[in-house]
Amino acid sequence: MFFLLLLAAVVRLRLRCFKEIPTGFQNAIEAAVEAFDNFAARTLGERFSYLFPWFFMAFAFILSSSLFSIVGLRAPTADWTTTAALAFATFVFMFFLGIRYRKGSYLRSFFEPHPIFFPMNLLGELAKPVALSFRLFGNVLSGTIILTLYYALTPYFVQLGPPALLHGFFDVLFGGLQTYIFVIISLMYIKIAADSNW
Repeated sequence: MFFLLLLAAVVRLRLRCFKEIPTGFQNAIEAAVEAFDNFAARTLGERFSYLFPWFFMAFAFILSSSLFSIVGLRAPTADWTTTAALAFATFVFMFFLGIRYRKGSYLRSFFEPHPIFFPMNLLGELAKPVALSFRLFGNVLSGTIILTLYYALTPYFVQLGPPALLHGFFDVLFGGLQTYIFVIISLMYIKIAADSNW
């Protein structure tokens, strides 16, 4: 979080001297934000554009958490409380946007196709953030455990290859993939809850 806050402060200071035609650092920042906004707009729709900054922050946090493992820091997403907090935010968005955009039809969906299905429908909604949090937590933790075992056994199995290859796979490739999966599933859950045409 300190790194992300520091980066945000640097970007904020540089914003004062941003130009209309971007170059260098400004170009990189604008390209990253625009790429994410386009991705989120294709998935969620333009009318939910006010949610894009939150999910950009979640994307940056989860990805940077994985990348910090390269320098020996434990990824915050390897702890379930962190992933549960992120998934809970998705659940809150789902619930409140479902009520805001679909109003009574969202609440009625808990009683469809028959009121007797209410407990199962409610359990299904509550299971979404739980599954989302455990998916991210389990995948990141498994990479952390494998790398920890590798370092513990390195004196005996030096021939397995350089640790950079393992970090590249588990922290960069796997971390990026898990970040993408978490964000896109969160966006889809919100779209299903809030879009009456779904």
